[in-house]
Amino acid sequence: MRWLLAVLCLTCAPLCSASFTQTIISKPVAPAGAPVLIAPASSPVIPGAIDKVLVIKSAHQLQLLSHGQALKTYHVSLGKVPRGPKEREGDLRTPEGLYWLDWRKTSDRYNLAIHLSYPNIRDAAQARDKNVAAGGMIMLHGTPVDNDYPEWYFSSLDWTDGCIALKNDDMREVWNLVRDGTLIDIRP
Repeated sequence: MRWLLAVLCLTCAPLCSASFTQTIISKPVAPAGAPVLIAPASSPVIPGAIDKVLVIKSAHQLQLLSHGQALKTYHVSLGKVPRGPKEREGDLRTPEGLYWLDWRKTSDRYNLAIHLSYPNIRDAAQARDKNVAAGGMIMLHGTPVDNDYPEWYFSSLDWTDGCIALKNDDMREVWNLVRDGTLIDIRP
């Protein structure tokens, strides 16, 4: 029965990616190195209006989308090895692909954290083919409060073990605007 589910998922995946390809073609994102435009804190975004989170690793951006329109954009820090998709546990890379923001918690180390449903079926199969552990516990989280290193220090480099990190004020805003079960699309 599992193989039937796997075959069904693998045959439907190319059909589903067509709509995402159309989004990429018709709605280009800012090129790497372009200034990050962050909507002012006063601009109202209704909690629950966000239906997708888009992360563009090359631009270090996280966008909150509603019906394909970016409502908010934030600067993010990635894993210590920011290029390429996560292939195995401990490779310090941030995953690429489609996941769900499936649960959240407060964190002693990183303030607020929202879990990504990594590994997905494809990630798990690729890791199994390579005979390695896929890893897990990839989170969207805040920045440590550290007396030795101010918050701006963390936002100026890629420092996580594969997670996506935001400044704490930005993470609080994302926490309040994004519901559990929201799709997150992580692109190179």
